[in-house]
Amino acid sequence: MSGIYIHIPFCKQACHYCDFHFSTSLKKKDEMFSALATEIQLRNEEFKDEVIETIYFGGGTPSILAIDDLKFLIAEVFKNYTVIANPEITVEANPDDLTEQRIIELSQIRINRLSIGIQSFFEDDLKLMNRAHNVEEAQKCLEIATRYFDNITIDLIYGMPNMSQEKWLQNIETALSYNIPHISSYALTVEPKTALHSFIQKGIIPKLDDELAQQHFHLLVDKLEENGFIHYELSNFGKEHYFSKNNSSYWLGKKYMGIGPSAHSYDGKRRGWNVSNNALYLKAIAENNLPMETETLSKTDRYNEYIMTGLRTIWGVSLNRIETEFGEKYLKYLNRQAAKYIEDHLLYIEDNVLRTTRSGKFLSDGIASDLFLLNLE
Repeated sequence: MSGIYIHIPFCKQACHYCDFHFSTSLKKKDEMFSALATEIQLRNEEFKDEVIETIYFGGGTPSILAIDDLKFLIAEVFKNYTVIANPEITVEANPDDLTEQRIIELSQIRINRLSIGIQSFFEDDLKLMNRAHNVEEAQKCLEIATRYFDNITIDLIYGMPNMSQEKWLQNIETALSYNIPHISSYALTVEPKTALHSFIQKGIIPKLDDELAQQHFHLLVDKLEENGFIHYELSNFGKEHYFSKNNSSYWLGKKYMGIGPSAHSYDGKRRGWNVSNNALYLKAIAENNLPMETETLSKTDRYNEYIMTGLRTIWGVSLNRIETEFGEKYLKYLNRQAAKYIEDHLLYIEDNVLRTTRSGKFLSDGIASDLFLLNLE
């Protein structure tokens, strides 16, 4: 099974923390929409032997598209690829776009999963992040969306400057009050060339506190697990049967195709990425060219990716797979590097699978980087 990701590179305004590719100018929206459809058509040979299980509209802000635009792009996927009878089709949406009429329309065009960018239920947080919505819109859209959609996920951000444990707990409890089956939660990070980075450099916003973020993370894990959520990936929590099929495919190394400017693709051996420039993307597609660079992953690259994704998930890193797919040298290296983390109770081995302990979860990316190989080929 494979998935298709469609990047919608437009937003109403720029969030201060975001470094994803997007434009706040909608002048080229219709031209971009046509180009996305053309790329879907141009690349159908790549997945001629694959079955599509998930379609994901990300961005940017896909919810700014007209319903007919979304409907047409979904139809193009079905027309050009083999798709299972009931694929998971997700649309990322901002609360300010989700009127009751829009929610009803989305529920009528094969969309069966909403990913809503709430981020916080506090006005001061939303203003600091420069979100386009307010708290009232966030609460209202969830009240309505839960009447029309069963499968909903929301995003929450922790580690905000000066956010107390009590305030973070209120965010979690407010989210739980809507009985949604999935929550994605991320630590606020400072990316270069973002407004947030500039504000911190100038002293307008205090530096982020890693220790506070770790406290928030553990509170999040405890509270969600108490309420029946499974912590199946570092930043993702789902009730049983509500894990994101789209995102799980990335962590499990399945093939996926990325459509649109800046979108990434992976076929098991090669990784590709489209140009992160709307004008260059449009020009290339107009000439029936794919504006994509590719790289063939070495065995060491694939080993490192498996370590990174595996340690972030409940599925862990199979030592049997390491030996079978990469060889005895890789297995010996991994065991040697992991030993100190096992001794410090940050990693453990059970049923020949290497996983993070409860204490090691928040540190999984850093631990993984210490298990990476520079080269063993």
